[in-house]
Amino acid sequence: MNLRLSILDQSPIISGHTPARAVEETVKLAQAADALGYHRYWLAEHHAVAALADPCPEILLTRVASATARIRVGTGGVLLPYYSALKVAEVFRMLEALFPGRIDLGLGRAPGGDMRTAQALSNGQYSAADHFAEQVQDLVGFLDDALPPDHPFGAVKAMPAGPAAPPVWLLGSSDYSGALAAALGLRFAFAHFINAQGGDQVSRAYRARFRPSARETKPHAVVCVFVICAETAAEAEKLASCVDLRRLQMAQGLNTPIPTLAEAAAQQYSERERAYIGSQRARAVIGEPSQVRDRLLQLRDQFEADELMILTITGDYASRLNSYELLAKEFGLQ
Repeated sequence: MNLRLSILDQSPIISGHTPARAVEETVKLAQAADALGYHRYWLAEHHAVAALADPCPEILLTRVASATARIRVGTGGVLLPYYSALKVAEVFRMLEALFPGRIDLGLGRAPGGDMRTAQALSNGQYSAADHFAEQVQDLVGFLDDALPPDHPFGAVKAMPAGPAAPPVWLLGSSDYSGALAAALGLRFAFAHFINAQGGDQVSRAYRARFRPSARETKPHAVVCVFVICAETAAEAEKLASCVDLRRLQMAQGLNTPIPTLAEAAAQQYSERERAYIGSQRARAVIGEPSQVRDRLLQLRDQFEADELMILTITGDYASRLNSYELLAKEFGLQ
């Protein structure tokens, strides 16, 4: 099957394990993904979240790229409003020099945590991504040494200089980033795992409105989907109970690690809580391999996506790896 599958890893911290273990498991999963034939391996940025271990994907990226040989490695994504466009350009020019032809720069504008943490990260100046579009344009200009002559920093060169710079992706769960990516001629990834409603329209609009740029002559779209795959549908449903509980805890404002299967099985739910859990299931694809394959192909066609990116979290690291192994086999990855 001629389809690229990729992975988004949020470095989940499972109850009873340390953040260091979560980072270690990210490296192990990346090595497995490299061997299994996955195309990209992206790392997410989150701050002060007890369930997610990675606040600096650009650093973890270097470890993952060093531990793998073939797979592209990137960020899904760097939360640009916190940072200087020039500094991000320098970091990713260095990464491209270290791992030529294997680096992706994905950019997001969400806070990646609660607003108090966002203010702490930005010295009390977090502005809800008000200048994101300008930052993206400056970043691309620094990456490509192509800032307009009248730009106040037009004479500043991002180092290390050289002819190559990584592809830039805008990430989003609404129409904003898709429209911006189309206007600027950049790549686009839609987070179906965050928002299961209307993403197909956003993705198709991105493709229809895309303006070719010096970076990209045609649109390139990814849809990122939450998946739990197991040998049987019943086993996949069992594994999904951990994520059901986790999403409920998030809705209740609880900052806790990913629940284990035992913790999920012991949880008692009210009717209102069960209704909430049911309302979140549209954000996930859960089942045995053929069921998951068919649904993912349906989403690929619905989104007119060039690639599928898979996010899997379960209540233990072994079943997470097994889910990716089953998908690689079902899709015939090499």
